[in-house]
Amino acid sequence: MSEDLLALENQVCFGLAVAARSVIALYRPELEPLSLTHPQYLVMLALWERDPRSLKDLSETLQLEPATLSPLLKRLEVTGYIERKRSTTDERSLEVTLTDAGRAVRAEAELIPHRIVERLGMPVADLETLRTSLHTIIAAAARTP
Repeated sequence: MSEDLLALENQVCFGLAVAARSVIALYRPELEPLSLTHPQYLVMLALWERDPRSLKDLSETLQLEPATLSPLLKRLEVTGYIERKRSTTDERSLEVTLTDAGRAVRAEAELIPHRIVERLGMPVADLETLRTSLHTIIAAAARTP
């Protein structure tokens, strides 16, 4: 590391930002045939893990503000992958449920992680180590006031 603390190459934020944009760009051609953007894909991943989910639960899981999440959900509803409706037990709560089409697209999406790993050309062990490091960074940042 050079002695210049403000050198761009020394900034963790720069490395994370460029890496995130670069990896997300690899997802774009994989997600287009499914009519999904990367943020919508993240929503679908959360719903494939557990369905239905409240808007609050999705917001917390994805670490997105409800105001950011709502337009994503509207577009997914137009695509036919989800339904949004008021909870029958608490009408203040919005419930998000996969449709049959949303469940069916999972089979196609299951091929995406393998394709991304292939396109990156990196050993899976390196990617797993990176994922662990990223989770450590996320947790550390969350603890910071």
